[in-house]
Amino acid sequence: MTTLRAFSTVEQRLLDAYQRGFPLCPRPYESIAADLGISEENVIDMLARFVSDGVVTRVGAVVRPHTAGWSTLAAMAVPDDRLVRVADLVSAYPQVNHNYEREHRFNLWFVVTGQDEAAVRGTIADIELAAGLEVIILPLVKPYRIDLGFPLQWD
Repeated sequence: MTTLRAFSTVEQRLLDAYQRGFPLCPRPYESIAADLGISEENVIDMLARFVSDGVVTRVGAVVRPHTAGWSTLAAMAVPDDRLVRVADLVSAYPQVNHNYEREHRFNLWFVVTGQDEAAVRGTIADIELAAGLEVIILPLVKPYRIDLGFPLQWD
């Protein structure tokens, strides 16, 4: 859970400046540190703290779909009285990078990743067996690039 707190000027710069344009070099954290005027260790510690505090969900690359493994969106129609249990079960799979409730007959949506399509389908089959519910696969038809970076408000 994200805890509201004040962010230092350096933390603000790190969060604002590196949503995009992460350095592609052998020591990216060292490069960021030089830009911010702090140590590489400080950058790594700040990012780890941001993740553990829920300030950011992940630090990593975003790659074009199906170029580094395989993934698909999936959904389930889960009875309301089982939704939390099934969501917890789905979240326990390391191949699931997130799931969320939607107001729809198919009320639990999630993304499954794997080395290839067969691995993803295997994970989905495991989830179906464990939950006792059918999973529908919603494959990517047309990719869209959505830039999720945005200037943060510090006032």
